[in-house]
This record gives sequence, structure tokens and C-alpha cells, in this order.
Amino acid sequence: MIWRTGILQRLFGLFGLTAGRDAAPLSLVDGRAGEAAGREGAASKAERDKGQGLSDLDELEVSDVMVHRTAMRGLNADDAPEAIVRAVLDGPFTRLPLWRGSADNIIGVVHRTNLLRALVEPGAEPATIDIARIAEKPWFVPDTTSLREQLNAFLRRNRHLAVVVDEYGEVQGLVTLSDILEEVVGDVSDERDIDIQGVRQEADGSIVVEGSVAIRDLNRALDWSLPDEEATTIAGLVIHESKSIPEERQAFTFHGKRFIVMKRVKNRITRLRIRTAEAAERQT
Repeated sequence: MIWRTGILQRLFGLFGLTAGRDAAPLSLVDGRAGEAAGREGAASKAERDKGQGLSDLDELEVSDVMVHRTAMRGLNADDAPEAIVRAVLDGPFTRLPLWRGSADNIIGVVHRTNLLRALVEPGAEPATIDIARIAEKPWFVPDTTSLREQLNAFLRRNRHLAVVVDEYGEVQGLVTLSDILEEVVGDVSDERDIDIQGVRQEADGSIVVEGSVAIRDLNRALDWSLPDEEATTIAGLVIHESKSIPEERQAFTFHGKRFIVMKRVKNRITRLRIRTAEAAERQT
């Protein structure tokens, strides 16, 4: 989905920001899985939430909204080029980090548009594409950068994705322009859809969630208010509240929700089922 410059100027004008009159259209389809926004109605939503959005921009850091490293999707530069081409073209993401040797060693960002351009060159074949050559140089940002600083940096550079690192330079996750816009104006997609990687709506009304899903993302998508002060992922919340590493099939009720551990790998909770406490009581 494309945000045209006029819409961007109106949206950012609400928050005292500027996109630049000559800015290129900004694609908001990125590595977080799906579109953050894109309708003109986002401007009216932003106006209603202006006070809260401004506060969030100043008070939150990129580490609060990033995709955590455990949930990052990426490409292995040592894989066969045709496999990488297939993964990019068949997948839902416009941009994917490219790593070599280890997922912590990010050497670039592969943009689907650049890949398509390379494929239409005379004589080009998927097996002969030099993936590292067409990848953009990665942009590393500190995890303590405020959302306002990062949003302005995205606009100045006309970039959409940055790799988040800690004070030692270790990769912590990814942050995108759409991540920050969602935090400011909210998710304006159809409220009936759950468009988060690792979250699935079941026919019985329950939600199956991968343990690495961020609490903030779940709250935003479902209009929940699970606390995220002590934990950033849904698995971390269950461990914190239960004060244990639960076994599979153990269930807990807190904050108005019933959490059932579906899968555990070693000491990690990898999948949970969540339903409202009221729905859980009706089924007992």
C-alpha cells in the first residue's frame, strides 16, 4: 500500500513533523507482516489520538515497538540464489534482512523491487542473481532511540526499515516506519482482521499465539490492555505472572484472560491459546 506525499504531509502535520514536499511515495508494506495503514481516514484517526500519539513519540523507544530478534524473518546469504528469490517473491514482506554465517550478522536488506529489477535485466536468471550485490546497506540504530527521533530519521533518509542494536552492537530486532506510525495513529485496518505474524483466530473464538508475539502488538490488534511493563512478549508475560516456566497444558487466568500453554521447547513457551476468562468459564 502506498502513502502519497499529500496524505503524509497532512498526517505528519498533525504531529508537528514534515515529510518533505518532494518526498517519494513511501511503501508501508514491510517486515512486520502486512500494512500498517494507508487510508485517508488515518488522518482523522491521528487527529483524534493526537495527544496520546505525541506523548508516545517522546516517551517510547524503538525497543518498545520493534520486532524482537526471536521473531525476525530473514534471508541466509549462503542459500542458493533461486531459493532466496522464491522466498522474497512468494512471501508477504517487501523488505527482509540478509545475514551471513549467523542471524546476528546482518549484511544487507533485500528489497523486493530491487530484486525484480535485477530479474528483468537481459539474460538474468534466478540462479545467477547476486543477492548481496542488490541488497541495500543495513542501517543500525540504538535501541534507546526515541520514536520521535527515529520517525524523523526515517523521513530524512526516506528509509523504511532499521536494525536495532544494543550498546554492545548486538542485534535486538527490527523497527519499521509502519511500526512507529501504528503507535502514533493506531492500526486502521479492518478491526475484524488479526494481521500479526504468529497470531491465529480459531473458530471457537480463542486466539492461538506464538510465544514471541509482542504484547503491544496483541493489545493493538485486539484492543486488549495486557500489561507490558515487566515483559515484552506474551510468553514472558505468562512466565512473569505465573512465576514459573509452565508445563504444556497448564492454564492460568489473569488480567481477564485465560492462557493455556500449548507447546514448550526446553525453557521456552512457544505457543499459547488465549480466550477471555468469561468464555473459559462458559466452557467449564
